[in-house]
Amino acid sequence: MEIAATRDATLSGADKLVEVWRGPICESIHFGHAAIVDANGQVIRAWGDPDTIILPRSSCKMLQALPLLESGAADAAGLTDRQLALSCASHNGAAIHSEAVTDWLAQLGLSETDLRCGPQEPADIPARDALIKTDSSPCQIHNNCSGKHAGFLTFNRHIGGGSEYGEADHPVQKAVREAFESTTGLDSPGYAIDGCSAPNYATSVTGLARAMAFFANAHKGGSIREKSAARLTAAMASYPEMVAGETRACTELMRAMKGRVTVKTGAEAVFVAIIPDLGLGVALKILDGSTRASECAIAAILADLGVLDPNSQAARNRMNVPLLNRRGIDCGSIRPASGFPA
Repeated sequence: MEIAATRDATLSGADKLVEVWRGPICESIHFGHAAIVDANGQVIRAWGDPDTIILPRSSCKMLQALPLLESGAADAAGLTDRQLALSCASHNGAAIHSEAVTDWLAQLGLSETDLRCGPQEPADIPARDALIKTDSSPCQIHNNCSGKHAGFLTFNRHIGGGSEYGEADHPVQKAVREAFESTTGLDSPGYAIDGCSAPNYATSVTGLARAMAFFANAHKGGSIREKSAARLTAAMASYPEMVAGETRACTELMRAMKGRVTVKTGAEAVFVAIIPDLGLGVALKILDGSTRASECAIAAILADLGVLDPNSQAARNRMNVPLLNRRGIDCGSIRPASGFPA
């Protein structure tokens, strides 16, 4: 079922979040929605219409990994924190990622053919070039979601589910949906099939931020779900290189914030942040799907909240980024829109 009314509301209610300037001319504008939610699940700051329904894409992988821990499957399989970080990853397909997924599958007594995420060319240049030089084809292990799918397989083996764990009516995905709706505080209006073939459940920007606030405050609680969320948050912050990879925003921003904040991107310009020190969750969506804009916007919000040094290299790589032409001449910049996020 299409959500046509939501599409119309999305276009009309957005705020200007990011601008691209060339010399004295504002050449492009990126509009979007964003929300910051506190420990009580309340919106404390918002831009655009935070009730807009979106697909979180890969920004919600920590929600999809909750059943892996809650069920006891992670502990039964002896998973490390490094593997838990990988279960939430949109990785580059670098050697550290593909080797880790290969080892994880072997640990389960499974192989690449048990995955249901599909093959993908590595985003990591050395890994891609190595395949070309050896005349090899990308496989499912190179898929940026292969860590998430290794987590699905671990959970699935634990519960004795059928091989098609990515189907919406499979027990794995039913558990994911329950965790998703519980932490977002909303019944999902539906789902779409993600690039890795798993269902991706829709929610509002506020709902996604509320889930991140749940994760941000989970270390204070004692329930199985809270303990699981706290472990995933800490694992991602401790192993940022497993969550994305070198040169990627998630990895560089988490390193710059020294493990105090966990961030995660999603396709089509979704970005989230979990901030335990402040007990806050953040979610944003750029309407045109531009990654340059979502990275700029999340950096601006984190800097405004005082958890990211705006002068750090990670921030400068994404916020107020110089536009250099082919001769290296500084022609403009990508920067937060006037008045955002203040």
